[in-house]
Amino acid sequence: GCLAHALGVVARARGMTEIARRTGISREELHRSFSGEETLTLGTTLAVLQAAGIRILVRQADNGKA
Repeated sequence: GCLAHALGVVARARGMTEIARRTGISREELHRSFSGEETLTLGTTLAVLQAAGIRILVRQADNGKA
């Protein structure tokens, strides 16, 4: 999907070998996840984001209630 593609772009830009080393996930497994051959897991997603120095913030949506 779109997220897998975007993470693949980030990983290639940062260096796939370096991302693999930092995450402990093989380059081959990363390539399969980013290509859609394998399902991209939340664990892989978070590991790649951390290895790339990217943080995501999750917070409750403001639904108008106090």
